Amino acid sequence: MKKLVMGLAAASMLFACKTQKNPQATIEKPVLAQLDLVNVENDKVWVTVDPAEFKTESTIFNIPKTVPGTYSEDNYGKFTESFKAIDYKGNELSFEKLDDNSYKIVKAANLDKVMYLVNDSFDWEEEGGVYSMAGTNILKDKNFLLNLHGFVGYFDGMTEKKYQLEIVRPEDLVAGTSLTIASTKNSETGNSKTDVYHLDRYFEVIDNPIMYSKPDTTSFMVENMQVLLSVYSPNEKHSAQTLKPGMEKMIRAQKEFLGDINSTDKYAILVYLSEGEGDASNYGALEHHTSTVVVMPESMDASSLDKSMTDIVSHEFFHIITPLGIHSNEVHYFDYNDPKMSKHLWLYEGVTEYFANLFQVNQGLIDNKEFYKRMNQKITTSKRFDDTVPFTVMSENILTDEYKDSYYNVYLKGALIGMALDIKLRELSGGNMGILDLMKKLNAKYGKDKPFNDDELIPTIVELTYPEIQNFFDQYVTGETPIPYDEFFAKAGIEEQEQMTEVGFFLKGQQPYITANQETMQIVFRGDTEFNTFLKELGVEGGDVIKSVNGEEYNVQNVYELIRKSQEWKEGDDFTMTIVRNEEEMQLKAKVSTPMDTQMTLSEVQNADGDKIELRNAWLKG
Repeated sequence: MKKLVMGLAAASMLFACKTQKNPQATIEKPVLAQLDLVNVENDKVWVTVDPAEFKTESTIFNIPKTVPGTYSEDNYGKFTESFKAIDYKGNELSFEKLDDNSYKIVKAANLDKVMYLVNDSFDWEEEGGVYSMAGTNILKDKNFLLNLHGFVGYFDGMTEKKYQLEIVRPEDLVAGTSLTIASTKNSETGNSKTDVYHLDRYFEVIDNPIMYSKPDTTSFMVENMQVLLSVYSPNEKHSAQTLKPGMEKMIRAQKEFLGDINSTDKYAILVYLSEGEGDASNYGALEHHTSTVVVMPESMDASSLDKSMTDIVSHEFFHIITPLGIHSNEVHYFDYNDPKMSKHLWLYEGVTEYFANLFQVNQGLIDNKEFYKRMNQKITTSKRFDDTVPFTVMSENILTDEYKDSYYNVYLKGALIGMALDIKLRELSGGNMGILDLMKKLNAKYGKDKPFNDDELIPTIVELTYPEIQNFFDQYVTGETPIPYDEFFAKAGIEEQEQMTEVGFFLKGQQPYITANQETMQIVFRGDTEFNTFLKELGVEGGDVIKSVNGEEYNVQNVYELIRKSQEWKEGDDFTMTIVRNEEEMQLKAKVSTPMDTQMTLSEVQNADGDKIELRNAWLKG
């Protein structure tokens, strides 16, 4: 970006010398956004946004209501306070607060800048309803997790202007980010530095999270891509170096799988490890075009964290295909406060989730059996949603009350749409073309700077593949017909069988035996499902409320810790669960035993014909 600015400056000088018609030619000033991470007030930081000169009578300043990748209305403006509009003489201007996220300033021509304090979401009760990986943390002199949509706002009509981001930070904290620091300025007192970043438009501001913390970073090269790993582990239980081998192995496998797709030369993995109670309380990751923010519990053992990171980060990394390279106008020109959603979540999230599993079997990180197990779990769990709702309708209306609770299904049926389309393409092409090949064609046609119109995507896919694919979309994506998975599996010589298999103590694949009472925050055993062998032996009944397990109390806020600890229970150990049944407290006791349950499993047909085996091999091994 610095090189671009210098080039424009030189060009304007040359133009003025030649024509002498525009001696006042200057470069348009960027919006200047400043964050002060040194003078922290009660876990709050001051943010200043200077838009340069206004020529309108009034303007509206906004903090995002929602951002790409979250598909929920989170109202990040609710974390701001003490808003001020300042004129060129340093006086405060009057303004009107329109809602949680928007401020109307009438005398815009006199406006120099706006200032406001930002509180972090991790400090709020239940994090203000924001998922941790999309949230913010302010821990003075230790850690600042800057998902910048929670800090930096924008003025109406100025989202396509250039931004200059200046972050004043303690000198001993370093930035984890995929952004390039244009310059760093020393303070006069010597206890802080200011990092300067140049960004082409507002989208780049919110698409590039930054984590400032004590140095715990490492990097590695995968082909021509540099991968940065930055870790914050408050008790130093994990480190960038301990996580590096797993991440490097995974990304090397992903790059091998992707082949000649090369959407970025730098990628950052920012890992925030939560201490649990009073800290970030929900876990996962949020994708960005050249980075991801990962929030996980610090208490996880190294092996479990490594496995979870592989599954989670691999999904986020595959977003470099879509929506980075392939996306609609709704994504490219995202309206942060009145968003219009695309019809194609099956592509952005579904295909991405499918690739996160397919690449692992393709590259030998998991075997065929494990891949079938994962796909079968998605089928089982997806059936809890209405399977007749057209996926494009659900996607386009995902922020409405009618469909917002169906969002999780994009990782289930969305991935299964990708799988079925992959098998169909392999069948039609004699094994030569799969969905990854389709993505490469779409990427070549569009690319990150050429969004498509929502309604043109499916016709384009049909044009790039086979006429029969139109019927696939008409039935299973824009239509109401459930996908006949058994028919697709049969093409690859795979069949469904019922078997007694090992499951989790509280989870059967992705289907839980427990649920949450959101009013009381209690963990409750479901009454609409059959329990595994261990829970039956223990004497659990539907409606039982979990109060404690082996002397430790649990509720919705620490349910993940209960599930994690259950993975450490050993066969034959004494086990006690205190429950409340019909308002009466009681104890259930047993010896720990391996939980088993009947599950529909997918198995390869013995003596399948050669054509089906060839299609299967093309599908799974490319």
